[in-house]
Amino acid sequence: MKLVDVLHMNGGMGDISYANNSLVQRKAIILTKPILEQAMSDLYNNLSPETLWIADLGCSSGANTFLVVSELIKTVEKERKKYGFHSSDFHFLFNDLPSNDFNTIFQSLGEFELNLRKQTGEKFAPCFFSGVPGSFYTRLFPSNSLHFIHSSYSLHWLSQVPDLIEKNKGNVYMSSTSPPSVIKAYYEQYEKDFTNFLKYRSEELMKGGKMVLTFLGRESEDPSSKDGGYIWELLSMALNELVVEGLIEEEKVDSFNIPNYTSSPAEVKYIVEKEGSFTINRLETTRVHWNYASNNNDIINGGYNLSRCMRAVAEPLLISQFGTKLMDLVFQKYEEIITDCMAKEETEFINVTVSLTKKK
Repeated sequence: MKLVDVLHMNGGMGDISYANNSLVQRKAIILTKPILEQAMSDLYNNLSPETLWIADLGCSSGANTFLVVSELIKTVEKERKKYGFHSSDFHFLFNDLPSNDFNTIFQSLGEFELNLRKQTGEKFAPCFFSGVPGSFYTRLFPSNSLHFIHSSYSLHWLSQVPDLIEKNKGNVYMSSTSPPSVIKAYYEQYEKDFTNFLKYRSEELMKGGKMVLTFLGRESEDPSSKDGGYIWELLSMALNELVVEGLIEEEKVDSFNIPNYTSSPAEVKYIVEKEGSFTINRLETTRVHWNYASNNNDIINGGYNLSRCMRAVAEPLLISQFGTKLMDLVFQKYEEIITDCMAKEETEFINVTVSLTKKK
């Protein structure tokens, strides 16, 4: 089965859907709001286009998709009033892989526009919305057609599982027990993918166009460090417990690797400068505690809520390797391990945000 067919979040609006289990991702968007606002304000004041063409790459589905849209609209409206500019129309292009739940996005548009009118208390410029299915590691839009690109919690996903020359035995991601060749393969795949991403976006953005990208990362320069992939290490533990119990074949775990790379700011800076199409305006890290997977920082049920968040993200990938029958048991084990970990350790996700401008 091809990765593009299974690399998607759980769709719909059910109990284990991404739409209802993405509070960590929402917190990351809120934390990076000042960077997003500054980039859009600078772009709008410099270009003042009649229509703003804005792409959201890896949009998934649910409220987070519209949170970014509303913040960008409010930022432009604020600048327009401040300087007396004419209103600009908005054209938002929602991109994700073809297996993404685009239906939920478009079914929610009416409610979103109604809520936005209530928030702003007035009419705002016309908004147009389109879906653009496809991998953002390929060309997606016509040349010089976009003003602004946003992506949050998507670019840590790779275009494919790295080609490994050794088994990553007992692990589903990079860890301290992974062979050096596994770490090297993961980085090489990431560098290739991110370089291609920058190349294609530079072709699609107008001169002076901007991007704000946020993804899971790490502060350590060690790719196998806990601050990058600890959450996947805990999933490995859950799967290995089921191997011991005879419910999953060891070979299936050893041959399963998450197509994900949590990069450091230094790696991001190196690749952006090496590719050469963009100027870095800001490059920062933020932290989101694992408890943010819960409403109102519900510490008591933190493990339960984070395991549901991870299920919404990773279940389609796991089903492709292990089938549907054991999923409840896998995530029950995962929840127990996460809960124990959260009780003993300071557990946080590291986010890397980079704001870029296309060179003239």
